[in-house]
Amino acid sequence: MDDMTIRPAGEEHSLRGYFSVSRTATYGFLTALPLLVVYEVLIVAANRDAVHQIRISAEVWMKSLFALTGLAGSHILAVAVLVVGIIVIAVERRKKIPLRPKYFTFMICESAVYAAAVALLISRITTLIFGAAPAAAQMEEQSQLMQLTLSVGAGVYEELLFRVILVGGLFMIFKRLLSGKRAYVYILAAVIGALVFSAVHYTGAMGDEFEVSSFFFRALFGIALNALYLFRGFGIAAWTHALYDILVVLVLS
Repeated sequence: MDDMTIRPAGEEHSLRGYFSVSRTATYGFLTALPLLVVYEVLIVAANRDAVHQIRISAEVWMKSLFALTGLAGSHILAVAVLVVGIIVIAVERRKKIPLRPKYFTFMICESAVYAAAVALLISRITTLIFGAAPAAAQMEEQSQLMQLTLSVGAGVYEELLFRVILVGGLFMIFKRLLSGKRAYVYILAAVIGALVFSAVHYTGAMGDEFEVSSFFFRALFGIALNALYLFRGFGIAAWTHALYDILVVLVLS
């Protein structure tokens, strides 16, 4: 979220250069783009015989906002994300950000490490406090294909809604209100965003039954994702979330 200065040629291949450019909006969008494409393809296949389409809640909420403007359609949000992403990249090209293909591989590998670490660490903390970690959310009535599809979708749309829009917005608001106190800004944005992220899982007809342990678990998960977004950017947060959810579906459920 800080203003970033792209370092001159010669430092681009260093570890510092990687961490510097990989947190830009350009790298964030391009790294998350495969998740967006995979989700949009898989969601069509997963809903092929469904009477009522199942989609990730964050996507449905964002589409509802679009509907207020008269824009609608199954893939309208994906198209909007693509358009905004292209505009952001065009604007950031003025910073002469070096595009290194290997950096995208590094970012996915980095996210995989975070996903595994988050799964282990948050489970341990929750177990220490509550005696046991909450069971992984089960969607037994849904196929594994649908569960994996929603996992990929969560990486894109939940991160867009709860990290880019919510936490990013809170950061900008608190930055103005708490001028010069950057540490407080980060903490406030991350904690409030995490509490909201956890709470929405218990709302609506498809919401889970409220449990203190699961709320705490999700709030910690939200804080971890918020920290990754604030310090490592959207791409890392999106892949960490998607890979964590996929890990839950394939291994922990």
